Amino acid sequence: MFRQVPVLPVVVPLAVLVAAVVLVPLARRGRLTAPRAAVALALGVYAAGIVANTVFPIFLDKPVPEGDWMRHLALVPLAGYQLGDALTNVAVFVPLGMLVPLLTARPSWRRTVLVATSVSLGIEATQYVTAHALGGGHIADVNDLVFNVLGGVLGYGVLAALVRVPGAAALVDRFRWPDVPRPAATPAPAEVDRALRGLAG
Repeated sequence: MFRQVPVLPVVVPLAVLVAAVVLVPLARRGRLTAPRAAVALALGVYAAGIVANTVFPIFLDKPVPEGDWMRHLALVPLAGYQLGDALTNVAVFVPLGMLVPLLTARPSWRRTVLVATSVSLGIEATQYVTAHALGGGHIADVNDLVFNVLGGVLGYGVLAALVRVPGAAALVDRFRWPDVPRPAATPAPAEVDRALRGLAG
């Protein structure tokens, strides 16, 4: 058996670091609340889980194959791609699609697509390098990228649908970090009439 870099000593400090990095600015601005702290904790755990499941295993003494780096790339869409892999890659990015709107001042599906694409590209690039240089157990696959982004969009859609449920928008807002402006309520006819009379008088 080849020796491996242990996972927990890497990902546990990573989770703590990510959570701390995002919590400190909130505390300095006086916006730290229990729901927002829960989002920060979820972000840290999510980042650690992504690294643990996409970068590892990293081998210390496994012979690294020499030759064409293309062997660690899968660039043909859906070629030999399993349904289980597709569903897994969608599911992995659903939480990210729900976190992005909670962390951004102007949430949109375009921003979610951009973030999901950037994160997935970073993962695939890391897998590509570790597969060739460290004998890692993953390859860079264009299908993973596609289904990761679909998962991010699905997560955004789930949260967008949730805030349309009566009473749910106020609950979700407790977890948001920036304040998201809401459309002003339309004045009732009686209120408009009183305002016009006041102006006339």
